[in-house]
Amino acid sequence: MSEALEQAGGLSVAWETAELEGGPADGTRIRVSGRPRVLQVTAACPLEEPGQDVQVAAVYVYRRKHGEPPLRYAWDWASP
Repeated sequence: MSEALEQAGGLSVAWETAELEGGPADGTRIRVSGRPRVLQVTAACPLEEPGQDVQVAAVYVYRRKHGEPPLRYAWDWASP
């Protein structure tokens, strides 16, 4: 498990490497602070009529898995 300590506005923030399992971000490695229970991953969806003043994104939810290190998050396919 890789950890880093950074200074952010005078505060020390500990970052930990985590890996996403399943879904569209399978195998992606990220850094998190504080081991959040849930992560949200978004993917841009192209518009059929570009030039509109809107953006559309698909939302995917990943939940922290319990168990042995390294820290992992699994895709929750049932989440809305």
